Amino acid sequence: MPTGIDEMAAPFTLQRRQWLAFAASLAAPLATSAMAAARAPQLVTAWEGRDGYQVGVLAQQGAALTASAALDVPTRAHGMWAEAGGTLLAVARRPGDWLLRWKPDGAGGGKAIAWGWIEPDRAFNGHVVASPDGKLLYTTETNLETGQGLIGLRDAATLEKTGEWPTHGMDPHELLLDADGSLMVANGGIPALPETGRLKIHMDRMDASLVRLDTRTGALIGQWRLADRRLSLRHIAWGEPVAGGAPGRRLLGIALQAEHGDAAAKAVAPVLAVFDGQRLQTHAAGAGQLLAGYGGDIAHTAGGFAVSCPRANGVALWRADGSWTGFLPLQEACALAAAPAPGGEPSLWAAGRLAALTQDSWGATRASPLTDLRLDNHWAPLG
Repeated sequence: MPTGIDEMAAPFTLQRRQWLAFAASLAAPLATSAMAAARAPQLVTAWEGRDGYQVGVLAQQGAALTASAALDVPTRAHGMWAEAGGTLLAVARRPGDWLLRWKPDGAGGGKAIAWGWIEPDRAFNGHVVASPDGKLLYTTETNLETGQGLIGLRDAATLEKTGEWPTHGMDPHELLLDADGSLMVANGGIPALPETGRLKIHMDRMDASLVRLDTRTGALIGQWRLADRRLSLRHIAWGEPVAGGAPGRRLLGIALQAEHGDAAAKAVAPVLAVFDGQRLQTHAAGAGQLLAGYGGDIAHTAGGFAVSCPRANGVALWRADGSWTGFLPLQEACALAAAPAPGGEPSLWAAGRLAALTQDSWGATRASPLTDLRLDNHWAPLG
């Protein structure tokens, strides 16, 4: 069964005060069913259930989150993307060979609309985004013969590949469009055996970076690296506009995964970096808070960033300026999403092994059990 992270999580250990806080959130009185339904978004995600690997939609049913639509897939899925018009995209976990467009139906199931299969000498790296006009898809990929990272260009209607651009690094993972139309890509930088795409080799050659690509030509506009070359850049999320910056320029939060050979260095490694358009800078956790050097997912919160830490069993929180704000205990926390509440204020949704945790902009938390599902790494709100 998947753990919701790329590798097996550490045993579930929480300090007593963290456990009490988590237990209190589970025991807190829930809103009425109508209020809960109004507050809770539908979330598209992937999981392994009793019937194998699936992608689907979760919705609030009483106290729990349950599947309102589901579709079987051949292997574990990873990244999700909600398209205009109600269709959804899912990409296989790296090294993946499939891309899927599907749509939930009114009967509680799902319908596959199109499958895209990658070339034998390429592999999907788990993430996809659509161009602003919805006519083109961008996917992170790896050339299995050389190990070099690529952006695949695909016709959105057919999912057929029409071209590719280099990412100027290895192991590209998540990608997002900026307001100016350029493409931001996180190169994880980890060399791996082509046969598995996951077995790490030659770590002395690790070279993680953040790149900006011109979506008109694929040309490299900029590339940034952290001073600590053993920090892998994995997942990214847009945050607040940069104070005093150019119009439309936003902060970009980046979840990090430490690859140090020394266990002590890995345990205290940062899991958050923020890019302000010119500089890439890491931010530390609060005093005494160990995050095990592993950021699973990242989301923008009201005025800051949240990074899930499955090996530390919780969600770490920072303000946009990088100052520490706290830690939400949640067993094997991984998938994160920022979704609007009825009043328009964003709420943070975090998925763990047994429950989903919601925190609104006022800091109030509410827990929802997950039944018969073992969620994978990501989810995204619909609508």
